[in-house]
Amino acid sequence: MTGKGLIPVNLEIPLATVAFLLLCFLMPTSLPSSEEDRKRWDVKYSTPDYIFGTAPVKFLKDHIRSLPGGRALDVAMGEGRNAVYLAQMGYEVDGIDISKPAVEKAVARAKSLKVRINGIVADLEDYKIPPRTYNVIAVFYYLQRSLIPQIMEGLKPGGVVIYETYTVDYLKKGAMKREYLLEHNELPRLFPGFEILYYKEDKATAGLIARKP
Repeated sequence: MTGKGLIPVNLEIPLATVAFLLLCFLMPTSLPSSEEDRKRWDVKYSTPDYIFGTAPVKFLKDHIRSLPGGRALDVAMGEGRNAVYLAQMGYEVDGIDISKPAVEKAVARAKSLKVRINGIVADLEDYKIPPRTYNVIAVFYYLQRSLIPQIMEGLKPGGVVIYETYTVDYLKKGAMKREYLLEHNELPRLFPGFEILYYKEDKATAGLIARKP
């Protein structure tokens, strides 16, 4: 089309060029964030070393006697330091993480210690925790608020959640997206109707033990 004020345009574009341009337009320019997370953690965990060590977090070890026995789920277990400890303490353990190398290392370490964990490779943005299944659900240094209702539903009546992660005070000493950090006194509010057995905030972390009615 030509006309006053218009620049003549050649509309006879080769069909192959049109197809290429259309393909470029339809293809995503970047990986989905969960896929980026998976690749990033796979790289970190693809080492013979245990990057966070093999000892369980202190909060779990200090309060293990407060937890009911039975079946446990370790959410975002990484290389399994807490999942393996729970298995050593007699729990039937499922451990889930987005990274296959991390899960493989966790399962291998459990086997070397003559205990067993059931390792699950899955994206927690998509995974569904089976309802009324676990006596204990453990979450350490991972915050996905959309998962909290599933954690609540995944516990059996009388089951207990043990949870510890960073608060916004972490920003005073390091960089992290605020959405991955708890606001002050937020953690108990995420579990309405649960009996709060223990709660603490200190040194940029919050820890909670709460029981499902």
